[in-house]
Amino acid sequence: MSSLSLFLRFLPQAEGLLPKFQLVAASLSIFNTVQNFATLKFTRRLYGLAPPQSVTNLHARTFAVWTLTSAVVRGYAAYHINNKSIYDMALLTYLIAFGHFTSEIFVYRTAKVMSPVFSTLVISTVSLVWMTTQYDFYVKA
Repeated sequence: MSSLSLFLRFLPQAEGLLPKFQLVAASLSIFNTVQNFATLKFTRRLYGLAPPQSVTNLHARTFAVWTLTSAVVRGYAAYHINNKSIYDMALLTYLIAFGHFTSEIFVYRTAKVMSPVFSTLVISTVSLVWMTTQYDFYVKA
């Protein structure tokens, strides 16, 4: 068995690209979790308009745990994309992320759009639109 076929066996088997995208999003979230536990550098860049002393190790660890929770839900959704409850929970993780970062930009003014937050806004927006428009395709009532 080739390494490629072995790799492909572990990818989500549901049709379409959304399950694979969920797996990629979960993987990126795990990377983000690790970096939040390891250093404040990237978290401080994310909240670049906040006073540096307000972005603490505690804040970074809390953010890491939230990100890990999202990664677990999204990873589970990658392999169980047809399960309504799991699909809904994954969709909500993107809505929460979008709400958090837009509030940090427009309400609390601790982040700016053209910063590392931009990629999170793009991923959450694309995910929300994609998952909403494809809901009936993946979730059979």
